[in-house]
Amino acid sequence: MLLLFWILAAYGMTTIIVYGSIFESLRDWIISKSTFFGKLITCVLCTSTWVGFFFSLLFGGLANRYYQIPWYLALFADGMFTAGAVWMLNSIVEFFEENRIK
Repeated sequence: MLLLFWILAAYGMTTIIVYGSIFESLRDWIISKSTFFGKLITCVLCTSTWVGFFFSLLFGGLANRYYQIPWYLALFADGMFTAGAVWMLNSIVEFFEENRIK
C-alpha cells in the first residue's frame, strides 16, 4: 500500500510541476534564467528523481523500510525508484493519450 501511495503521489507532484498551469509562470522564469534548471524542471524523469529525493527526506525513506542500508544510499535508491516508477506511469498515460479513439 505504501508503494502505491508513494508512486501515485510522486506522479501527481511531478505532473503538477512539469505540466501544471499553477507553476507555468515559475517554470517560464526558471527557463529564462537557467538552461540547466529549465531542462530539469521540464523533464518528467529529471523532476521525478528530485521528487523521490524530497519524498525520501520527508517520509523517512522507502528503501529503509525494506533494507538495512545507510541513509544516503536509501536516498539515492528512493530517487531512482521514484524516477523509474513515474516515468513508466507517465509513458502509459502518454500512450493512451496518443492512441485514443477519435
